Amino acid sequence: METARWYYDLISPFAYLHFHSLLPLRERMRIEPVPVLLAGMLKHWGTKGPAETAPKRLHTYQYCVWQAGVQGLPFRMPPRHPFNPLAAQRLMVALDAPEDAIGKAFGFIFGEGRDPEVEFDALAERLGVREPAGLIGRPEVKQQLIANTQEAIDAGVFGVPSLLLRGQVFWGNDTVAWATRFLDEPGLFARPEYTAVRATGVGVVRA
Repeated sequence: METARWYYDLISPFAYLHFHSLLPLRERMRIEPVPVLLAGMLKHWGTKGPAETAPKRLHTYQYCVWQAGVQGLPFRMPPRHPFNPLAAQRLMVALDAPEDAIGKAFGFIFGEGRDPEVEFDALAERLGVREPAGLIGRPEVKQQLIANTQEAIDAGVFGVPSLLLRGQVFWGNDTVAWATRFLDEPGLFARPEYTAVRATGVGVVRA
């Protein structure tokens, strides 16, 4: 069975939506979830997250409310956002979190609207971990999260959620149909209209 890599950070409500919209692809291929730090990607690429621009922040949250309704998912923003997801992401690494655990974590945050930073022990307990501090403090766990993030950057991933399929990055909750088409048509990106855009030059660079 074909394998793809799915890069996610629990800070992202879009990753919550994407996690649930990937079901049709999961039925056709193996999707390996990879916890990363969105902040590390943003720093590397010199970009901002959607919550860092005031009007975009509200637009993002309201769009997620609408999209969750379309997908039939419960949705509630935690009382603070963005929060610091570092401990939660390390917990995902330490548990080598399978889909069930990831679903529970996303449900805790965006299904119930709970803060995984302030309520970290409650999140850990939800995942069956009673004493998470020692688990997430292991050097190998910290290093693996860093390595995961660097792996994503090296693959050209610039945000979450992102699906890496056959070397192509599909970023965002709205790219499932595109990824499905690529799965059906392996030569999609070799079409002339796709290769032509590679030659597009940069006109203006903001200082």
